[in-house]
Amino acid sequence: MTLAIDVHGLNKSFGGRRVVRDVSIAVGQGRITGFLGPNGSGKTTTLRLLCGLLTPDSGEGEVLGLNFRTQSDAIKRQTGYMTQKFSLYEDMTIAENLAFVARVYGLDNRPGRIEAALKRLGLSDRRDQLAGALSGGWKQRLALAAATLHEPRLLLLDEPTAGVDPKARREFWDEIHQLADSGLTVLVSTHYMDEAERCHDIGYILHGQLIARGTAEQIIGQSHLVTFNGEGPDIGKIAHALSRADGVLSASAFGAAVHVSGTDRAALERAIAPYRKALYRWTEVAPSLEDVFIQMMAGAPDDRYAA
Repeated sequence: MTLAIDVHGLNKSFGGRRVVRDVSIAVGQGRITGFLGPNGSGKTTTLRLLCGLLTPDSGEGEVLGLNFRTQSDAIKRQTGYMTQKFSLYEDMTIAENLAFVARVYGLDNRPGRIEAALKRLGLSDRRDQLAGALSGGWKQRLALAAATLHEPRLLLLDEPTAGVDPKARREFWDEIHQLADSGLTVLVSTHYMDEAERCHDIGYILHGQLIARGTAEQIIGQSHLVTFNGEGPDIGKIAHALSRADGVLSASAFGAAVHVSGTDRAALERAIAPYRKALYRWTEVAPSLEDVFIQMMAGAPDDRYAA
């Protein structure tokens, strides 16, 4: 596999606070890699270090075949970056925003590129609409059009679907997969577990450290979690009691059911034994990504120094 990113020992501190700690990551060309982690875990900082927007304190390697420390300007010219907060001009139309981006990059055939971007993302009929009047989903499409207008080889997406309805999220991910199929490498930070499962592989960052890496199936398999699903009347009320039982790493209500997870099967069996009444039904289920990440957070030291 040709690697688009191959970086080792990445570190970054702000004001004496170490926010990225010895991160090493390899990403194949045309892959979609998801970054997951709680707020303040270092996801955004890592993305910005990889594309040259921030200078690392230490680290070596290549991004797009270029030295990511000494050739950051060349990397930035081949990278598209879609920020979490809509960052285009709200008092300009869709077409005007794209024309501005085209001029910033000094692109040739600007009208042709703009028309192609408008058509690809279904924006043609809205080309003269002010960006500030767009809904979250349409702003997202415009931001993606702007981030890919210069035909980058690497696309960084920072919480791209926050506040977007499910239909717009699905359409967005369909477009991302089409871009990846054409050879574009994508790094995306997200809080949504279903989006993580749509990535080719994922990395979980906690307190500035990359503590898990692989496909969703690999990470779930490596967790050695055992999960039981309980169903019954008012069963959600027992979730709090179960969460304090020995051997239980997490107990979360899901509607009329509760997920109870841990790595010690015998301890879990003892924890749910008092609730194995005729009114309650317990079955073992495959752990979810959410179950696994709750386990990771529970097992990590609470040193909240990352940002």
